[in-house]
Formats: sequence, structure tokens, C-alpha cells
Amino acid sequence: MVADLLIDDAYLYVDRGWEIAGGWIAIKDGRVQAVGAGADRPEARRVISARERLVTPGLINAHHHMYQNLTRAFAPVTGASLFDWLRGLYPRWAMLTDESVYVSTFVAIAELLMGGCTTSMDHMYVHPRPLLIDAQIRAAREIGFRFYATRGSMTRSVEDGGLPPRSVVQDEDTILADSVRLAETYHDPAPGAMTRLALAPCSLFSVSERIMVESARLAEAHDLRLHTHLAEDHDEDRYCAEIYGCTPVEYFERVGWAGPRSWVAHFIYPSEAEIGRLAHAGVCSAQCPCSNMMIGGGSADAMRLRRLGMRVGLGCDGSASTDHASMWLETRMAMLLGRYRNGPTAMTARDALDLATRGGAACLGWEDEIGHLRPGACADLVIWHLSDVALAGALSDPVEAWLRCGPAQAATTIVHGRVLLEDGYPVAPHLPEILRAHERLARRMQAVPVGR
Repeated sequence: MVADLLIDDAYLYVDRGWEIAGGWIAIKDGRVQAVGAGADRPEARRVISARERLVTPGLINAHHHMYQNLTRAFAPVTGASLFDWLRGLYPRWAMLTDESVYVSTFVAIAELLMGGCTTSMDHMYVHPRPLLIDAQIRAAREIGFRFYATRGSMTRSVEDGGLPPRSVVQDEDTILADSVRLAETYHDPAPGAMTRLALAPCSLFSVSERIMVESARLAEAHDLRLHTHLAEDHDEDRYCAEIYGCTPVEYFERVGWAGPRSWVAHFIYPSEAEIGRLAHAGVCSAQCPCSNMMIGGGSADAMRLRRLGMRVGLGCDGSASTDHASMWLETRMAMLLGRYRNGPTAMTARDALDLATRGGAACLGWEDEIGHLRPGACADLVIWHLSDVALAGALSDPVEAWLRCGPAQAATTIVHGRVLLEDGYPVAPHLPEILRAHERLARRMQAVPVGR
């Protein structure tokens, strides 16, 4: 059988424990058809020479807030703590429209492709207007990106003891009805799906107990996954102690979320016993190294979580805290952070790559098809580029060199067998026009006039 696409002459990282020097990978109908080395490569309609570059599975972004690229590096909050940062930005995000969500999602996906990401979730929890997640899905489908939307929500405004203004929160019945609508309209449980949906109340301190309980019930009824922020900040500890009389993890368990459907973001401040309980229950977590270090609120110890039995992925988090959407940079930072905290033998480049691929797939409940390049997997992969200058002298280990030498960027990013990034730039319709619209909308949201 003739393959649709053949990637040839690569250092191929197929999966943990399986690497092929001088390898090739054949793609047919959006799937990995075969991998190998030598002259037994199949015929293909198109051949891309990797020129001995590293080829990996596409990286998987397990936590993001795409709309936040409209307020990147917003000067009034660049020195703020988490809660003050949120208070400063919520009034800006209240200006979100269908157009601004579509445009910011389009830009976010284009940037993710440049950083080697082929599947991303998005935690969309600010809803000043209806149908914003529909706009996100439209953008992802136009590009051809594998997208895991999450129906986020907030019910507690400032008037109710929360952080956001009333304009960005919703009532419980609206949230639950829209969760059902989105699940029935967009969630595709079929193999190789391009669009899936999870339910994702923003945080324990931003929604009512009913939303947490009913979201778990709806997830069971519609076979969906669940996502939220958890154990991110000491203010969250104080809030849960005062309002619920328990720790955030204890409340998470109380509302029925401690099960294999759930993955959480950050998970910085649990006790060892709480880590063990959630790991045993099948809960996964997404570490967000750059965002947490930028906010200065600590960061999860990914390797410790793994030693205690928890599956861990990586996330870019919000583009207004991290201020980028490069999964390569998150992966490198995860490795550096792991070694800084626990010593030079604590974490290798392969450990970090495993977080960014297999770990992210575990968070999304999708390890059968993404996060590796074994035959039958979804054909989501990256050919990486480092300059000859950056690679000079790196002769013994291409995977270690990929994270140590950098900066690396994706030369070619392939999703579902389609080239979506070529020669380092997105093959995306209307991208220049989208960028012009993004600047106009970002200026409006940040109140920055033209000329500044």
C-alpha cells in the first residue's frame, strides 16, 4: 500500500524506550502506518527528508487559556500575585466577544504549532457572552488542529465573595444547560476525533458546590472528562478552610471528583497523603512550569508526583501569565525545574519529553492514540529544527541535545497526517488578516491607542 506521506532520514523518537536512528515513518489516512529503518521504507505520494533531525510525537498541551493572549504582558499586573493578577484582568476579559475569542484561539493554535504542539485543551471559563466555545471550535476546525475544548464556568462574583465581576459569571442553570448542549453538539468519542469536550469549572473558590457536583454527574452521563485548577495557591487553602472547613483536596473529594475522569492543573500544595489518594483514584495533573514561576507562586514537583503514582502532563497555561504558548519551552523548563529542585540525576530530557507526550495524553484520557508514534497511532508528529551553531558539538544524544541546546522550534508540524506548519511557519488560512484583527482587539481590551 502506498503511504500518503513518508518522513525519512530522521532520528525517530517513537515512544519511551523506542528510538530509531536513521529512521522513517509512513503515514496513511491520518494514522501511523509503519516505522522502521533502512531500505524497506514503503513508497509514498510525498516524502519529507528530516535530514537527520529529531522527530517526536506531537507535544500535548494539558492546560491553557487561549483568550489570554489578548492581554499578554499587561503592564499593570506584571508584578502581581495570583489573586491580584486575576482581579486586575477580569474586567478586561469581560470585553470578550465572539470575534475576539475566535481570533485569539486562531493565534494561540498557530503559536502552539510553532512550538511543536499537535493537541491542546483550552480552559474557557470566562463567559460574558454565550457561544464563545463555539467560536473556539470554529477556529480549530479551520486550521485542522486536534482540539480538546473544556466548558469552564464561574458562578461566584465579587458580590458573592469571589474574585471576578458579575459580568463574567453565569447562573448555575445556564452553565449546566450549555454543558449539555456543547457535549451533544461537539464531543466526538470516536477514534481519531478532532474535537472533544470536557467539563471544567474554573476552581473550587469560583463556583458553587452544586456546579461541582452536577458537573461530575453530567460527565458520568455523557462520558466526559473533568478538569479544574487545584491546590494552586495558599489563598486557595485559606478560602477552603474558611468556607468549607477542609483543604482543597478534601473538598475535591467531597464533591465527587476524585476519580479517573479528572485531571487538575498546577497541584502545587497538596500533602503527600493527598497526592497518594488522588493518584490511587486515577486523577492526573498538569504541571505549568513557566506560568507558576512567572507568578512566583511555586510549582508542582512533577517527578515526586510520578514517584507517588500520579500521571503528570504539561501545560502552557494562560498567555497572560506565561506570555507564550511554546510547549518546547515548557518542556525545557520542566526539565530545568526538576533538576534544580532535586539534583542533576532527578530528570532527563526523556523524562520531560514523556511528560509532554504520554503524560499529556494521560491527562486527556487519550493514551491509546496520541502521545506516541507506534503503528496505528494518530499521525501527529514534529520535525524539530535547531541551528547548526546551536548544535555544534552535540554528537552523542539527539534527545538530550533537543532540550539542552536550543532554542528549538518546530520545522514541520503534522496533525492527522496533514502538514500544518512548514519551514517553521503555520500553513493557516488568513493568518496575516487574523493577526491584524488580533492587534485591533487587543488594543481595545487593553485600552492601548494606535501608535503606542
